[in-house]
Amino acid sequence: MAARWNSWSDRAARRAGLLLAVLAMLPGCGALLPRPIGIDQRLAALPQRGLALQAPVSIRWNDHLVPWIEAGSDADLAYALGLVHGHLRGAQVALLRMVSRGRLAEIAGPLATDIDHALRILDFGRAAPAIEAAWPAETRAFVGRFVEGLNHAVLHGPRPREFSLLGLRPEPFTTADILTIGRLAGADINWLSYFSLLAERGRPGFGCRWQRTLEAGTGTAGPANPGQAALGAIFAGLSRAGSNAVAIAPSRSASGAAMLASDPHLGLSLPNLWMLVGMKSPSFHLVGMMVPGLPIIGLGRNPEVAWGGTNLRAASSDLFDVSRLPPEAFAERQVTIRQRLWFSATRRVRVTPQGPVVTDAAVVPGRPGEPIALRWAGQEPADEITALLRAARARSGAEFRASFAGFAVSPQNMLYADRAGQIGRVTAAVLPSRAGFPAGDPVLDAGDPAATAPWRRLWDARDLPRLEDPADGVLASANENPALWAKDAPPIGYFFSDGDRVARLRAMALAKPKLTPADLAAMQVDTVAPEAAALAAGLLVRLDALRGGAPKPEMLAPLRGWDGDYAADSRAALVFELLLAPLAPALQPEAGGRGPESSWNFLTTFLLRDLDALPPARREAVLRDAVATAAPRAARYRTWGEVHRLRAAHWLVNLPLLGRAFVLDSFPVGGSRETPMKSGHGLVAGPHEVSFGSMARQVSDMADPDANWFTLFGGQDGWLGSAAFADQVPLWRERRGIRLPLRPATVAAEFPRVTVLRP
Repeated sequence: MAARWNSWSDRAARRAGLLLAVLAMLPGCGALLPRPIGIDQRLAALPQRGLALQAPVSIRWNDHLVPWIEAGSDADLAYALGLVHGHLRGAQVALLRMVSRGRLAEIAGPLATDIDHALRILDFGRAAPAIEAAWPAETRAFVGRFVEGLNHAVLHGPRPREFSLLGLRPEPFTTADILTIGRLAGADINWLSYFSLLAERGRPGFGCRWQRTLEAGTGTAGPANPGQAALGAIFAGLSRAGSNAVAIAPSRSASGAAMLASDPHLGLSLPNLWMLVGMKSPSFHLVGMMVPGLPIIGLGRNPEVAWGGTNLRAASSDLFDVSRLPPEAFAERQVTIRQRLWFSATRRVRVTPQGPVVTDAAVVPGRPGEPIALRWAGQEPADEITALLRAARARSGAEFRASFAGFAVSPQNMLYADRAGQIGRVTAAVLPSRAGFPAGDPVLDAGDPAATAPWRRLWDARDLPRLEDPADGVLASANENPALWAKDAPPIGYFFSDGDRVARLRAMALAKPKLTPADLAAMQVDTVAPEAAALAAGLLVRLDALRGGAPKPEMLAPLRGWDGDYAADSRAALVFELLLAPLAPALQPEAGGRGPESSWNFLTTFLLRDLDALPPARREAVLRDAVATAAPRAARYRTWGEVHRLRAAHWLVNLPLLGRAFVLDSFPVGGSRETPMKSGHGLVAGPHEVSFGSMARQVSDMADPDANWFTLFGGQDGWLGSAAFADQVPLWRERRGIRLPLRPATVAAEFPRVTVLRP
């Protein structure tokens, strides 16, 4: 009876929560059918008079609503940038603040309270006061003016439609909010794996699973509960977990100058997590991509230097068992979480010298009675904003490299190319000075001085590996282990991409004696995974060795000679993935564990090895069952793109019941987990949506200040119904870019609409 009551109670709670969520949305349902708005209407709505400017500021716009701002002072440039961010992406920036501050329950009600508690414990704003206190005067002035412009747009401009739907009200931003959003964007991607591993510690076989995780070099555990899945979706969508970058030396360039290409991999919901901007003031002259709500260029180009980056995937965090610390080592406070359409909730937050106690959050599993703290470089008073403002003003590769002293999160491989012909890479991170990583358990003992000592001496870009002007004239980065290019690299992380993407990028770059910007653009949309071809060939060898030969030879035929190309029209890619789907779970070595080891690193490291370790009869049964399971699915679908689809949708698609109204389009797409054009997915049994992948592109040729092309998956404007909300999706699909020039005459010709902001 008790079990039946609990089951009914759970269902009732879910229904009540869903009803509350739907009722909360009703006042803003007008957002479901937004009125189409043209470019000129959007420009007319931008506040243009009575602004806190020292002098008029000119903004030129192209047909995609990309602004090119020219100001007579750095202060006015910062103000205009904030105004543009607030006008184009006000709702997005407001939501980022709600996430970074742990205020999602104010939107979603009690459904989000446990998520908010976890976010409050992580406390993305913890280091903000110390960072602000240490800011150089120019950083303080620039950020302050940016916030002034952002607030003017938010408080005096038109209210985004999402505000009514989500129950938001305009609130002024502070510089601390900006820092908190920045630290949210820099969240450590290792957390998802860490938190999943906490659920398994102490279970039989954990030591073996941890060793396999270390050997594969990737986290693979699934979420332990729905709340952890939601938290994971937030971090995966916002942090720069993937990306490619390539720098080409003049010796390999058709123009005789260095070139750079970069394409970040992030969540693919709209609006994009980047904005395109051009700008000029006494200190700044550049074009590039900005994160909405942050006053810095993350990827871009000025007249002297172009740059891009990829996530380093460094372990910028450690887990500590703090159960042996004395009670006085715990600082405790109560936080109040407001819940939409419900009473406020109170939760406990505890902080130790080794960081906040994350297992106090219901969504972070742990063993009973064992408090686990998280020590993160993002809670140190490092300064990414100053680093990137200096990088934007760099006049050489050496100046660019020096800018990253003190840059902490998210750890990046920053690649650059300068007008003098130098190409290079810098490891931009703040990391504990570790001698190694724990081999038996990811959780360290906070009572062991040897475990905490590395956090007393932190490394930054001045201590970590760098590389300039390689002999072959090619630098490529794709989240690979730094040990692949820096033989003296210190311990940096656990989990990296397997090196397939970076090897493919290098092979393409070295295949031609001279490369053009078009060649770099073609590399960004490449859909070949050489490791997939090798794995498919290995499976065929084992299938052919079965008694009577491989079953279903007609189904397997496309795999013979397959080169690993996940083109949308590929039959072989479809068959390969349908074969992996039943095969990987069947090879799970420990029953009752965390689920199939289905990440790409696990598949390439262990799948064939685990097959070969089976007794012959069992191996034959597993292979035959996998083919039998895949065969009817392969008969149902024809090509990879038929099941592998990319959805263009506003992030409100995640709303219960109403979400489908925010889907703009869905279309077949190529690529896979580790192709240069990444389009992430899990095991594939049929149609699915890509949620993570290549969502922005940049190519720059240093021979010409105007030779810079950018594209977003989506559009520049975050306003629902705007003509510029998703107008770049066709460009993305057609592999075309928007030119962002630096020469004034070219800017005037290609950005014909002019807005003048006046005091």
